[in-house]
Amino acid sequence: MSQQLLLPVLPLDDDVVLPGMVVPLDLGDTETRAAVESAQAAVPSANLPGIRSSLSSQARVLIVPRVDGEYAELGTIATIDRIGRVPGGRTAVLLRGTRRATVGATADGPGAARWVTANPVEEAPADENVRSLAAEYKSVVVSVLQQRGGWQLIDAVQQVEDPSAVADLAGNAPYLSLEQKLELLTTLDVAARLEKALAWSKEHLAELEVSDTIRKDVAEGMEKQQKEFLLRRQLEAIRKELGELDGSADDDDYRARVEAADLPEHVRKAALAEVDKLERTSDQSPEGGWIRTWLDTVLEMPWNTTTTDVHDIAGAREVLDGDHAGLADVKERIIEYLAVRARRAQGDAVVGGRHSGAVLALVGPPGVGKTSLGESVAKAMGREFVRVALGGIRDEAEIRGHRRTYVGALPGRIVRAIKEAGSMNPVVLLDEVDKVGADYRGDPTAALLEVLDPEQNHTFRDHYLEVELDLSDVVFLATANALETIPGPLLDRMELVTLDGYTEQEKVVIGRDHLLPRELERAGFGPDDVSFTDAALSRIAAEYTREAGVRNANRTIAKVLRKVATRVALSEVTLPVTVDAADLDDYLGRPRHLPESSLPASTQRTATPGVATGLAVTGAGGDVLYVEASLADKESGGTGLTLTGQLGDVMKESAQIALSYLRSRGAELELPVGDLRERGIHVHVPAGAVPKDGPSAGVTMTTALASLLSGRVVRADVAMTGEVSLTGRVLPIGGVKQKLLAAHRAGITTVVIPQRNEPDLDDVPAEVLAELDVHPVATVREVLELALTPAATPVPSAA
Repeated sequence: MSQQLLLPVLPLDDDVVLPGMVVPLDLGDTETRAAVESAQAAVPSANLPGIRSSLSSQARVLIVPRVDGEYAELGTIATIDRIGRVPGGRTAVLLRGTRRATVGATADGPGAARWVTANPVEEAPADENVRSLAAEYKSVVVSVLQQRGGWQLIDAVQQVEDPSAVADLAGNAPYLSLEQKLELLTTLDVAARLEKALAWSKEHLAELEVSDTIRKDVAEGMEKQQKEFLLRRQLEAIRKELGELDGSADDDDYRARVEAADLPEHVRKAALAEVDKLERTSDQSPEGGWIRTWLDTVLEMPWNTTTTDVHDIAGAREVLDGDHAGLADVKERIIEYLAVRARRAQGDAVVGGRHSGAVLALVGPPGVGKTSLGESVAKAMGREFVRVALGGIRDEAEIRGHRRTYVGALPGRIVRAIKEAGSMNPVVLLDEVDKVGADYRGDPTAALLEVLDPEQNHTFRDHYLEVELDLSDVVFLATANALETIPGPLLDRMELVTLDGYTEQEKVVIGRDHLLPRELERAGFGPDDVSFTDAALSRIAAEYTREAGVRNANRTIAKVLRKVATRVALSEVTLPVTVDAADLDDYLGRPRHLPESSLPASTQRTATPGVATGLAVTGAGGDVLYVEASLADKESGGTGLTLTGQLGDVMKESAQIALSYLRSRGAELELPVGDLRERGIHVHVPAGAVPKDGPSAGVTMTTALASLLSGRVVRADVAMTGEVSLTGRVLPIGGVKQKLLAAHRAGITTVVIPQRNEPDLDDVPAEVLAELDVHPVATVREVLELALTPAATPVPSAA
């Protein structure tokens, strides 16, 4: 057992000193100064009875941890190495821990400090397990020092050999808590002490490794960001220098461009937000390209640019009359539209408000001037004109735009049209709205509803721009060939203006005043080099291009001019050249269309009983339709009705009704109805590859069957339209104007229409009515009396 020592007590409240540790303590602390002075005063003193004296070459103290005001049972004997001043001018004492000792009884001693008996603790001899633990702990401590950068301490640690001293190295570890150090002090077994120190050090080493990994990652990230920032700044400087050389320095300065642009406030906020995002985006990121494209689109939009409307209604009428011949009712409706807009503009100037008005839908066959009417409206209003082709589109994004995240995203056609016009109030012509489709990509017509609805289009939102766009001051016009194929909800937003086609006289005027000057310029002729007589233009319209519009007439005039140019080049003719009606055979060959009534009787379509001439409305305007009927031989059997010619359901029903009427009422009309019951009937409408449908062929089919039964041919100069009921009444139909124009073009002189359609004759041009003999009828009997030749007339044999 070791001998007891009498030592002054130096209590520590916030630290634990283990053997081998060297600690400086401030002598400004009363207890520390008292313990040190007592130890120094005791050095020359004699030994006390029964106790080994603390006298030695160095004064010693017993450092005891104090927890919650109570001394620990164990302390550390420490020698006083040195007393001196530390930086700052204070006096400190340097103590070196030597060995553990238990705290014994209190004793008397010199000085003000408390003296106790200290029993030094004897260490057990180290075995192989303890040495291996010590070696492992030393390696962990070295690793910790390497992580923390304590390279100067590694050699000192490597030189420590005693396992107990190795375990007490943990007292210098800053990562151990006061409780952990106190536990190491009170653990007398070296192996247990090493295991505790080893476990705690390994935990700290793992934390250091994780922290070091995180630190390295953060450092690498910071270095990369700093490098990118530096390179980006250098790149901006280079671009700026290059821009100053080529004059494009400000092209990439989007913030300056946005701030300098005249943008609405909500658009400016959105643009500046995108500029902020662009400045934070790497040049290698694809998002930067998306943002730049979006900003370019926004900056190119004419947000606050508008044209001043011209409210000269008389001038607008002159523009329309100068650009278009005929179409009096259409031009009148457009003049009314412009007059109402002028009144609305005056009211809005007084009380404020949006300018949205009716959306006109110009419906008519091809070539009647629907698109050019839109251009004339823009010219009359003093606005920019832009055409949006809708034919065949099936993607809703074509109207609303694509989301910006899509590859190749673009704004919708409406936004692109406004950007192209350079004005927020252009005239936008939505061309071919009847040919808009729908599929899995959405319904474009549903998107058009928001565009055309005055209650919604002042806050139109394009998916690409994602900012509200005011379309309330845009004049929307729509064109279509067929009314039936325009979606109902879309048609509800528009007001229909029907263009039924031109008369022959109007085509002559259009050809002379509009088509010929344009084609002369295209062919390289001067205004006086080639001229067409009115007779030539009239023959082109009647015999070479039977159509509602003037598109084919335009092509025919161009063809004649090409022929003239060729002959001039071959020196066969000299300029100027006048083209007369008789010259057309030489330039164009034989006529394509001849009036049925002008043909020899034997070659007329109606020369055989069972053929009648009807009138119909197609996508190309009014047209002449022939209906043929025949009876099967009695020997072939069968009494059914056969229909051919690609007929729709409505026309099939018309044929059934005509047959039922004649079977029940044929005797009253003096027709041999027995054949209808005993023999099969075949009704055919030629041009079988063309689909045909519509409620206007009932009278024609009835007349064809009556002609077949009676053997009386149908007059070649008579055409008819109307539906028939089972009681023999002629029912009203639509498209009277278009059908009469078609009859006039075909050279037919007598037309039979339902009596209830007589008011529709007011829409037919006077010059057409003057050349037609129109008979309103109420019953089938009246139709047959007008259409069939008299019974005494000999029937030509069928070819």
